[in-house]
Amino acid sequence: MDGFANAAGKSIVMKMIAEIQANKVYLSDIDGLIGDGDHGMNMNKGFTLCKERLGRNALTFTESLAALGDILFNEIGGSMGPIYGMIFIEMAEYAAKETVITAHVFAGMLDAGFNGLGDIVQARVGDKTLIDTFVPARDAFAEATASGLDFVCALQKFKLSSENGMLSTKDLVSRFGRSSRLGERSRGVLDAGAVSCNLIFQAMADEMINLIK
Repeated sequence: MDGFANAAGKSIVMKMIAEIQANKVYLSDIDGLIGDGDHGMNMNKGFTLCKERLGRNALTFTESLAALGDILFNEIGGSMGPIYGMIFIEMAEYAAKETVITAHVFAGMLDAGFNGLGDIVQARVGDKTLIDTFVPARDAFAEATASGLDFVCALQKFKLSSENGMLSTKDLVSRFGRSSRLGERSRGVLDAGAVSCNLIFQAMADEMINLIK
């Protein structure tokens, strides 16, 4: 089976939560270089709250992802809560009725998550935001799937493009958020949102690979 059972996918969200918890200081340190320094704190708050609420409940991947999205969208501060909340809510809604998450389904989830940002995010690739991580990762996965690669191989392409997208933000000038006021002085530093997006995507893909195998 080139996929994994939706019913077995709660562990994916738990892996994402653990990754953010482990990097909360790192994320805030990066954010503090050109922003207000609260990105790690706010992300950790929302992800930890989700872990507490999920508890030992037997939830599917999409149910767990929807719960995380709802908490981030409605209950944490900062600009990133609604952004990640929208991504996860839309991804979860797209696949809510699926019993098996295949490569095709996951590609659709990524598209749905990105499209859901249209009303709240105007940034594009090159603007030094999480979009610089999200779009290359999404596109690489779609291209790998369309070319006939299996789910695991497509996820490896996804991981590589996610990391490269994140790294690309170091050489960009910020055009959105508080850091945009710095102009050229924002160059030379990774974008905190791009970093957290990469951490999330790496954790998500790693646990998916474990479930597929």
